[in-house]
Amino acid sequence: MIEANEKAKRLKAEAQRELEEHIIPFWLGLMDKENGGFYGEMSFALEIDKKADKGCILHSRILWFFSNAYRLLHKEELKAAADHAFSFIRGAFFDKTHGGVFWSVDFRGTPADTTKHTYCQAFALYSLSSYFGATGSIEAKELAESLFELIEKRSRDEISYKEAFKCDFSPAENDKLSENGVNAAYTMNTLLHIFEAYTEYFAQTRDIRAQNAMKSILNIFVSRIWNAEKGRQEVFFDENMRSLIDLYSYGHDIESSWLIDKGLFAINDGDLREKASKITLEMAENVRKYAISPLGAVYMEAENGVQNTSCVWWEQAEGVLGFFNAWQKTKEEKFLDSALNAWEFIKKYIIDERKGGEWHWQTDKNGAPDAEKTAVSAWKCPYHNGRMCFELMERI
Repeated sequence: MIEANEKAKRLKAEAQRELEEHIIPFWLGLMDKENGGFYGEMSFALEIDKKADKGCILHSRILWFFSNAYRLLHKEELKAAADHAFSFIRGAFFDKTHGGVFWSVDFRGTPADTTKHTYCQAFALYSLSSYFGATGSIEAKELAESLFELIEKRSRDEISYKEAFKCDFSPAENDKLSENGVNAAYTMNTLLHIFEAYTEYFAQTRDIRAQNAMKSILNIFVSRIWNAEKGRQEVFFDENMRSLIDLYSYGHDIESSWLIDKGLFAINDGDLREKASKITLEMAENVRKYAISPLGAVYMEAENGVQNTSCVWWEQAEGVLGFFNAWQKTKEEKFLDSALNAWEFIKKYIIDERKGGEWHWQTDKNGAPDAEKTAVSAWKCPYHNGRMCFELMERI
């Protein structure tokens, strides 16, 4: 056990060094001091598009990232970056007529895509809760509460949480998060990140309404999302919560395995905690058994039994954290070894060693980066890799 603990300490030290020396400087450099917020796109060639649209998910994740970086490292430049992100989100993304946040704005902050997606509302709530926790901003707390109430009022129905709406919250097709040729009424991914947002909101505000909603979400995971026969989560669902596609999303399962565990600490229900904790451990074990490459990476997914062996940046970060969490639960070194192997893959193939680079979006199974993928986009952000570093720093 001493040897395992030493390995864990080395992992923490390396993750913190990656955070402070590489990830943070990269994202500080993307601050748009002329038009507000952060630049919305950088190509694989590391060329910034200063006129690209700016996504609310990207900016919410940036706000969350710098809020937590400041909370842990206590550096004023990190608070300044969080303040900068908060100012832009508050001024550009919030709809003062209908409530909620827009999907995207143009580079100057004018609404571009006014879709109101529940996933997007959840990430804004998540980031504002962290910013409140890090800075004590009452305005951020009030905005977070307004989004929590909006999600519960507009998105929640008798089955789960609806996905997409037009600007005025009339129904819209879910073309943002539906992939693989389906148009889903409900998704596992949105539900997971509502749960994550509520976990953070409850941690910072102790709003009992969030705790009660988290119990409801967990019951949906246990009874509707989790496929006990296949040992995985289902991903896309129709209006009756029936699975639409045979898809095993390895990254989402390993991410869920620790995110749900983290939220379980807030659930005042021993039977539900025990049942969900067993499921999350099975998730981690099955990903370890079925989705790991010879180089230690987490493969992308399997659709209709056909494995996609692409290795995506966020899935590697979630692999490190999910396997590490399973090791902490069980002290079985197979999980620590899987976490360390995923980290070695990240160091060798995912981290972009070019001057001005951060992490590659995706590689093939042999570690060759995909030059068609951007370095920064509406989805490519400091959330997964930053969160991996924060969690390791606090857990060890």
